Amino acid sequence: MLYINRNMLKTMVMTGIVTVGCMTSQASAKDQVRIVGSSTVYPFSTVVAERFGRTTPYKTPIVESTGTGGGFKLLCAGVGADTVDVSNASRAIKSSEVDLCARNGVNNIIEVKIGYDGIVIANAKGANKFNLTTRDLFLALAKNVPDANGQLVANGAVIWSDVNPSLPNAEIEVLGPPPTSGTRDAFVELAMESGCKTFDWIGALKKSDKNQYKEICHTIREDGLFIEVGENDNLVVQKLVANTNALGIFGFSFLDQNSDKVQASKINGTDVSFEAISDGSYPISRPLLFYVKGEHLSNVPSLKPFIEAFISDEASGEDGYLSDRGLIPMGAVERRAYQAAITAKLK
Repeated sequence: MLYINRNMLKTMVMTGIVTVGCMTSQASAKDQVRIVGSSTVYPFSTVVAERFGRTTPYKTPIVESTGTGGGFKLLCAGVGADTVDVSNASRAIKSSEVDLCARNGVNNIIEVKIGYDGIVIANAKGANKFNLTTRDLFLALAKNVPDANGQLVANGAVIWSDVNPSLPNAEIEVLGPPPTSGTRDAFVELAMESGCKTFDWIGALKKSDKNQYKEICHTIREDGLFIEVGENDNLVVQKLVANTNALGIFGFSFLDQNSDKVQASKINGTDVSFEAISDGSYPISRPLLFYVKGEHLSNVPSLKPFIEAFISDEASGEDGYLSDRGLIPMGAVERRAYQAAITAKLK
């Protein structure tokens, strides 16, 4: 019997003596869609992937939660069997990320919107329910805020009543996503910036000094009152249950799945709900998307069928199974137009 140790095998592969195993592995990888990206889109993508694996002749796609920013880095790393095919996203791709893709030969990026989501500010069920404005959120979480004289100073608010006398006399402690998260990006754009603009002189900076405006409105404090907890939204829910004094930031779908454990704050007087997100009355809502590496459509046989399964009425339609998981579907008119546009790109 011939025994081959690891070094011998490595030499044989490098010299071409052993090739069949490598070819087989590479071929099987091409038959399996690999998906990375947003932790918010991850549960929806996982459900579709599992059904796809059960109901089609193709392998179940591999889905990883890396955060939106991390997903785009992987998507834009290049083309080939050892690179990813799809990146989930809870924000639109940035021009800098498109440039990175182009530098690495990824030029055919297909954006697919699957529906909408709301960002909630939640705490443990049974704790005092908060009624917050976006101005409250900015004053509580921004690194620098205006003082009584309109001068920008380091944020000294420690308890919620420092921000707004009508809020509880409780320490500010907010658990939220890291900078690589699309939820973080959406939160600072939709909530922090909205509150920031209520100060007229800061709002005026958007035209006169856009960089300073963004620096003020988008920079979260770093003194320990805002606590980054990674890309795992389930972990945020667990920490809120364990600490009834804390608030947490995550997507509506996680609130929907954990409504027995956590409750959402009102934002600008509006309760978060399926209907409020759908009609736009809830102020912190955003589209959910995924991005496809078009160069892989001809090389990964299961990629096109997977996309078609995801955008089907059965999955992401108004009565689709993803709405039971917290996805807010597009309206019928928008949906039909979007399906037609995506189908044309897949040809």
